[in-house]
Amino acid sequence: MRQIVLVTHPLVDGSLRLLEEHADLYELRIGPGLTDPEELRRELRDVHALIPNCAARVTARALEGGERLKIVACCAMGYDNVDLAAATARGIWVTNTPGALTEATADLAWALILAVTRHIVRGDRMVRDGRFTGWTPTLLLGMELTGKTLGVVGMGQIGRAVARRAVGFGMRVVYSDVALCGELELGAGRAQGVGLEELLRQADIVTLHTPLTPATRHLIDASRLALMKPDAYLVNTSRGPVVDERALVEHLRAGRIAGAALDVYEEEPRLAPGLAELENVVLLPHLGSATVETRRRMAQVAAANVHAVLQGGPPLNPVNSLPEK
Repeated sequence: MRQIVLVTHPLVDGSLRLLEEHADLYELRIGPGLTDPEELRRELRDVHALIPNCAARVTARALEGGERLKIVACCAMGYDNVDLAAATARGIWVTNTPGALTEATADLAWALILAVTRHIVRGDRMVRDGRFTGWTPTLLLGMELTGKTLGVVGMGQIGRAVARRAVGFGMRVVYSDVALCGELELGAGRAQGVGLEELLRQADIVTLHTPLTPATRHLIDASRLALMKPDAYLVNTSRGPVVDERALVEHLRAGRIAGAALDVYEEEPRLAPGLAELENVVLLPHLGSATVETRRRMAQVAAANVHAVLQGGPPLNPVNSLPEK
């Protein structure tokens, strides 16, 4: 019997070629953008494999519709949109795409660092609006990165890639990670492990690269924002709820920190009230992995996980454990 693979969002052309080559085994269904759990529950009827992106909410209720479901192959590094306990209880594998988006996300983090510290967006808007009347020595003065301290919260693959790039800018790097401590080699440089509170006190730029878990939800709250220097910047390319967005707005309004650059949001795609009106923020629409090469690679990893499971084997990148049959 042909097995059905449901993809919640259209993907880069050619990225599911592995499954398309086994059309005699699989039937691919591409959704227009399934994000509602009730709609997803209905669509999962008779489906054997699900490839969701991070916007699809794969709740326990949604999984109730997947009586034949064998695998949820997330097309993302994070899998906080999937009820892992419910999937495991139903004997469903959950996988992600480790390593597939590391370099693209690190590049994007640095694009945000440069944009917010050098007022790139404000300057672009000024020129487009006809408000640029000529060079002056005090126009949109920013922060020079050489000699400053970068604080990396979460020293996984992406955090390390961001830290390595800091060496080229002549920056000192400190990091905070629940699984690591001490000094780490960064090619031509080093990163020193410190506690989170100490990192926030020292860093001129704080960049977040931690997964979203119950322990990291609102990791950066009002009390921790208060530890940052008034001329420091916060950058988030991890998950929106890691930051208490309303507290961030208040600190930005009051000038308690210099600025923020965000690619993800607490209630994505909605923004906290007042965030969009602030001049000292840069806001992007979740572009961390948005290169053709990376998005294709992510889908290919997801497809490989699906193929392995539907052929009767274990997945390549499981994030849960199932008992052996």
